[in-house]
Amino acid sequence: MLFDIVFCTLGAALIIGGLAGAILPSLPGVPMIFGGIWLIAAVDGYRHLGPWWLLLIGALGAVAVIVDFIAGTLGARRVGASRRALWGASLGTFAGMFFGIPGILLGPFIGALLGELSSGTSVLRSTHVGIGTWIGLLCGTLVKLVVSLVMVGLFGVAMLVG
Repeated sequence: MLFDIVFCTLGAALIIGGLAGAILPSLPGVPMIFGGIWLIAAVDGYRHLGPWWLLLIGALGAVAVIVDFIAGTLGARRVGASRRALWGASLGTFAGMFFGIPGILLGPFIGALLGELSSGTSVLRSTHVGIGTWIGLLCGTLVKLVVSLVMVGLFGVAMLVG
């Protein structure tokens, strides 16, 4: 009984922290939300949240993580970036993960900017591509936030209906 309360509290903390992580780039928000939901479902003996609910919520989470990872590159592509800029945005996103919030915010921008510059375009055009990458990153964060809220909403529905 005490462990059930402790694990449900931990699950709720993971969900709340995951919602914050949907906006803050330093926290893995979607995996935290899914982990909290799964932990609460396990404590409940999967009575309310069975495997189909968990698969649905997990699939939504996987889509959110993928969109979040490629959003910067899609933003660069949208403004007509060169192949080098697309590679730069991807590499900048990956490298930025190791430098905390500033790296995650600036990595895709700098990567796309340097990639576009290396293809011989002007500084103004390269900056335009970098800004497009950053806008893509913001759109990816918005998608991640919406999907995170849908995941929590589905969790609530499953707990009430099941």
